[in-house]
Amino acid sequence: QVELVERGGGLVQAGDSLRLSCTASGQTDRKDTMGWFRQAPGKDREIVADTRWRSGRNYYTTYGDSVKGRFTTLRDNAGMAVHLQRNRLKPEDTAVYFCASSRFGVATFDYWGQGTQVTVSS
Repeated sequence: QVELVERGGGLVQAGDSLRLSCTASGQTDRKDTMGWFRQAPGKDREIVADTRWRSGRNYYTTYGDSVKGRFTTLRDNAGMAVHLQRNRLKPEDTAVYFCASSRFGVATFDYWGQGTQVTVSS
């Protein structure tokens, strides 16, 4: 079992930056995939970014189209924490942000955090 805890949500103004963090504990492995999703009111959940293990002991990140160029992720060396840096925030970035993880090579995300609310005012 894996437990994920998100931190860093809140109320910000458009144009501001905000950093979210997610820490994994339990039966974790540095090769686990860790990702960020978000869900706005009345909308489907969408992927924000995911970081995957690749050979050479590092990770690569894929971003959702709506956040490319504005959001970046940083994964710590142990592989158990991932930070989402969000810049030039827009009101449409308002959502509940979830951290998720899956085993290396598994397509679906099996573990989810409780979510953290981010509200961007115009």
